[in-house]
Amino acid sequence: MLSSCAKEGGMMDEVSLILYSTEGCHLCEEAEALLRVVKETSPLLTWQVVDIANDDALFQKYGWLIPVLSLPTANATDADFELRWPFDGPALVAFLRDSGFAAQS
Repeated sequence: MLSSCAKEGGMMDEVSLILYSTEGCHLCEEAEALLRVVKETSPLLTWQVVDIANDDALFQKYGWLIPVLSLPTANATDADFELRWPFDGPALVAFLRDSGFAAQS
């Protein structure tokens, strides 16, 4: 199970991702299905689906790359941590772990 690193007092942070997607994208649906599987054992995992078709800048940036998972950084000057398709369950777990969230059993 994945959880965020404990803060002072043992509280856990929520893992909040952005899934860049668009309507009718079957690969995006597969990516969201993987997120749902990981969430079953990691209830702190949340995500927001952002449709790139509604934003010219996002469409230009991600266009044919979707689905893309992004973990926004707290510091606006840092680049977001991203995982681009293709990825599977183990790659998603590794992405979360590499971004600072540890596995728990």
